[in-house]
Amino acid sequence: MELLDKLNILADAAKYDASCASSGLDRAGRPGGIGSASMAGCCHTFSADGRCVSLLKVLLTNFCAYDCAYCVNRRSNDLPRAAFTPRELCELTIGFYRRNYIEGLFLSSAVLRNPDYTTELMIQTLVLLRTEYRFGGYVHAKAIPGADPLLTRRLGLLADRLSVNIELPSAPSLALLAPDKGREAVLAPMARIREEISQSRRELALYRHAPRFAPAGQSTQMIVGATPENDRHILSLTQGLYDKYKLKRVYYSAYMPVSSSPLLPAPRDFQPPLLREHRLYQADWLLRFYHFRAEELLDESQPDLDPRLDPKCCWALRHLEFFPVEVNRADYEALLRVPGIGMISARRILTARRAGPLTFEGLKRLGVVLKRAQYFLTCSGRCLEGLRVNEDGLLRHLLALEAPAEPVPEQLSLFDPAG
Repeated sequence: MELLDKLNILADAAKYDASCASSGLDRAGRPGGIGSASMAGCCHTFSADGRCVSLLKVLLTNFCAYDCAYCVNRRSNDLPRAAFTPRELCELTIGFYRRNYIEGLFLSSAVLRNPDYTTELMIQTLVLLRTEYRFGGYVHAKAIPGADPLLTRRLGLLADRLSVNIELPSAPSLALLAPDKGREAVLAPMARIREEISQSRRELALYRHAPRFAPAGQSTQMIVGATPENDRHILSLTQGLYDKYKLKRVYYSAYMPVSSSPLLPAPRDFQPPLLREHRLYQADWLLRFYHFRAEELLDESQPDLDPRLDPKCCWALRHLEFFPVEVNRADYEALLRVPGIGMISARRILTARRAGPLTFEGLKRLGVVLKRAQYFLTCSGRCLEGLRVNEDGLLRHLLALEAPAEPVPEQLSLFDPAG
């Protein structure tokens, strides 16, 4: 098979993996080498369907020994199969990099033969890339659940970030749709990666030339909408992953119908829950940067996120006793709870008010989104002049601010000349 044909097949097979990011690592290029890694990420993109990703995202192979019902690469699916050799994938990566198409590689794979064999092939690829080709750019590698811990450690010493996909939000769903996988098989490598990262950081604190294990951390991905778990269950799981395994990111992938299995939603009647995925990402942002907890956002009486409003506005409407917040006295934590105030604008408020009392006009200049924040703030004990609204009216105003969803653009092929 021609290399271009393999690339078409294996780049298209990788498009369902959303846990692809290049931020979080800063490494200068080395004399005689090629490439570097920037904390700001990459600006060039390539994926089979034209989506904006920062890395060359491909599978090493889509031959799979597993038969997961939700996966397009499952063993029982009749589709074109291909596999890169380590040399082919290295040549492709370096060729794309030299053309300024990419700045790094996202390497995943279906399970060829068994997890150990697949991981060994991935290690061979990265050893070639790092040593013979002297590539210093960003590499994100998928750790294969069930592989020998020593192989996973070797992979982590070659890659900048590792990820282990948790796939589905609950053990019963995983047992039903992915009988070849188990929850413990996924969580065990997460725990080992966490320990290896901690050990590596301790060693680097003592000796700066010590080997670096996955310096950009680890992430995971779960599929949303293929199984009946509610948003509360998903966010509680996410909170637990952040707390216990110190993950950098949890990615949510709206289920795309790729199977006619009776265990999954029927393709004809099913629409991918893209808005739900969007709300989960907004809630995830609150967990990671705004010091919210999962149990604050959802509870038994309201187990799902409101599709009409972002999660921060929903929380504010349910906790009106917290407001209004006096902008000239509130601490950083309280400011972060106000809809329309982000991390940057909250820090600007803390700095600016040292010079004197802030006004609503001053808040606008600091970057506060007043069309949301005006309902929840006071400046020197006063509300915005002329603002009169009750609880029902507040909900109507916030709903009116939600912009309609933009149409999804037609996806482009990787090799479409119009792209």
